[in-house]
Amino acid sequence: MTPEERSELAGEYALGVLDGDDFARARELAAADAQFAEEIAGWSGRLAPLLDEVDPVSAPPRVLAAIEQRLGNRDRSADNVLYLRRRVNVWRGFAVGASALAASLALVLVMPPQTVQQPPATQQAPAPMVAMMEAEGSEARLVATWDPDDQSLVVAAAAGIAPVAGHSHQLWVIPADGTPRSMGILPGADPMHLRIDEPMARQLAEGATIALSVEPSGGSPTGLPTGPVIAAGKLQQT
Repeated sequence: MTPEERSELAGEYALGVLDGDDFARARELAAADAQFAEEIAGWSGRLAPLLDEVDPVSAPPRVLAAIEQRLGNRDRSADNVLYLRRRVNVWRGFAVGASALAASLALVLVMPPQTVQQPPATQQAPAPMVAMMEAEGSEARLVATWDPDDQSLVVAAAAGIAPVAGHSHQLWVIPADGTPRSMGILPGADPMHLRIDEPMARQLAEGATIALSVEPSGGSPTGLPTGPVIAAGKLQQT
């Protein structure tokens, strides 16, 4: 392939639009060619911020009706849709509540007026940040809450995370330099609690993207994302 064809193939793979032989060829090339895997990671880093510019669109009623008719169980399908919506709302409320609690602990204490010598002002702790993770065409919905003061990250799945045979869900941070760094494997639908070391904590700045990709079992063999990104969101202060 020419360099232009390789770049085009890497971009289409990052977007998740390949199928059949093209998908198999791109996946094999990513596993065997580190430079091609870096091209995929670069595309993923450039494309992930575009998710913030996509406004949510509700499906027309006829689409839901057609899905229910195919499933042959209208009531149960409707219940499942309502259940997933409730879980998303619950986790969003959890993220806001947790951020508010962490922010309240960062208030600076003021010394009484009668004190003659005032101590140096206490530096306010950095504010917590939240990333709402989702992607067009994916049912995955996650909430990532980062507390810089405690250097702890909590990632909770609200919907769309189901086991995939022979694959793992791998978590990444994509900082300003555009190079993804792995933060481990998501343990199914259970919340993921991480204590972040100092070098990795410096990458979790406001505006950094938290992303989730589908990788071979045990994680990416290249150290960079090789599968489709099913959810991503930028860290923002609450």
